[in-house]
Order: sequence, then structure tokens, then C-alpha cells
Amino acid sequence: MKKSIPAGVWPTMVTPYTENNEVDYESLERAVDWYIKNGVDGLFAVCQSSEMFFLSLEERVKVAAFVVEKSAGRVPVIASGHISDSFEDQVEELQAMAATGIDALVLITNRLAKQDESDDVWKANLEKLLEVIPDDIALGFYECPHPYKRLISPEMLKFSADTGRFLFLKDTSCDVENMRAKLEAVRGTDLQIYNANTATLLETYKIGITGYSGVMANFHPELYVWLSRNWKEQPEEADHLMNVLSVASFMESKPYPITAKYYLQLEGVYSTILSRSRKDQLTATNRLEVEQMHRLSKTYAQKYPLQ
Repeated sequence: MKKSIPAGVWPTMVTPYTENNEVDYESLERAVDWYIKNGVDGLFAVCQSSEMFFLSLEERVKVAAFVVEKSAGRVPVIASGHISDSFEDQVEELQAMAATGIDALVLITNRLAKQDESDDVWKANLEKLLEVIPDDIALGFYECPHPYKRLISPEMLKFSADTGRFLFLKDTSCDVENMRAKLEAVRGTDLQIYNANTATLLETYKIGITGYSGVMANFHPELYVWLSRNWKEQPEEADHLMNVLSVASFMESKPYPITAKYYLQLEGVYSTILSRSRKDQLTATNRLEVEQMHRLSKTYAQKYPLQ
């Protein structure tokens, strides 16, 4: 039967590579332990941050299954990974991912219709997929920005939530009012919304957003965990930390995910910062910026320790 998806912080994991450009499973195992040690509530194992568009289906499936195995039930694991255009190929991808033992299978909203196609087309394709995805696995949505961002409308979100199969939405609208409308649309259902945007995070916690699933949880997840657990009881401290996190999130404009891999290298987690999705490299200034953020994160982790 469906598994519950807990509130809180869900990092969008970045895939490590060896010097031979193969998935580095030793580093990936260290990463699983590092995230969990820093208090995260779940792991989003295969997504755009994971460079899923640059991983073969075999690699995507193996990465998801590996994270499930190494998390060993300590936190739930979700994954996406249907990157193809054709319906038949997407079915193959989703069925393979569903068999990895993940706790929820996340559908990419832009894979269900082309950019110029209507919600009617999107809905019809979703209904077709629901007929072939195993009905014993929980489902979610991810408003992935690549190859184009398709924000799910409140009406389509309500339709999906009313099926009883969807528990998770990673919202990338970066818009408080958009999320408010979505929250209202799914009120009374099991579907929960996770904000991917730092600047709006605290405001959306106040209106009922369930958690955070974004890029910056690859840098200092413990600070996002503190915020998710304490914003209501310690509002002044939460406001201060939110200011820090929002400014720190400017790092997203740098060469991501290489920046995140460098941060994880500073943590002793990753062996390389190699990427398949980025051809550019970190400049000396980029490295200095990550190193400064690393030091700042350690200072604030002492100020806001996890209990």
C-alpha cells in the first residue's frame, strides 16, 4: 500500500563521478550518510540535480536502488527519471524506477505534454500513465525546469490529488500566491507541497507548505532542517536564519551542480567535482565563494544546533 511522505527537508541529490566519468558509488554512500547525519527527512535520489538527463536508464535505476539500499530505512527515498519524449519509453523508465524499492515515484510535469499543449492533453497523458504504473506505489510531481518549466495548475493538481495516488509535489514556481492556490486546491487530500525556493520558504511555511526540496540542501541541509523544525516556536531566530539562507541561495546562480559537489568535497564526502551536465569549471573565485559559504554554514550550525 501507499507509504507516507514525511514533512521536512528533502535534498535533491547530486550524482558523484569517478575520474573515469562513472558513477562513484563510494562517494554516493558517504553522501547518504552525510545527509542523514545532518537531519534530512528524506532523499530525492534522481532528479535534475542528479543530472538525470545525462544518466542512462540503467544508471538512473542503479542510483535509485543504491540510495534505497544504503539509506536502510533510516529515511524514505523518492526518485524521478522519466526523461524520454515518447509515451512508450516513459512507461519503460517509470516501471523500471518503480521496481527499485523507492517510497514514491515522481512524475516530471513537463513530460506529460509539450510546451504548447493544453491541460487537457496533459490530463489525458497522465490518465494513460496511471493505467500502467503499479498502483501500489505512491506518486509525486516535480516541476522540473528542463527542458521547459511546466507549473501544474491548481485544477490539475486537485484532479491528481483526488485520485488518492499522489502524495508529493516539488513546487518550483518561486511564487507564494501560486503555492497558496495549490494548497487550497489540495486541502483535505493526502498530497503535500514542498517548496524548492529559499527566498519564499518561510512565508510558505506560514501558509501551510510541508517542507523544502531544493538545491541548497546540498550545501547546508542542517540549517534548513533547523528552520523546518523551529520556525513556529522561535520566530525571531527563524527570521534571522531565513535572511542568511536567502542570501546564501545566490549560490544557485553559480556553476551548479559543480558548486555543490565542491562543497561536499570540502565535507570529505565527494572525491571529485566532475559533472556531465556542465562543461565549464569552477573559477578560483567560485571556489573561494564556496569555501566562504562552507565556513559560514559551520558558524550558523553551531548557533542553530539540531536537537
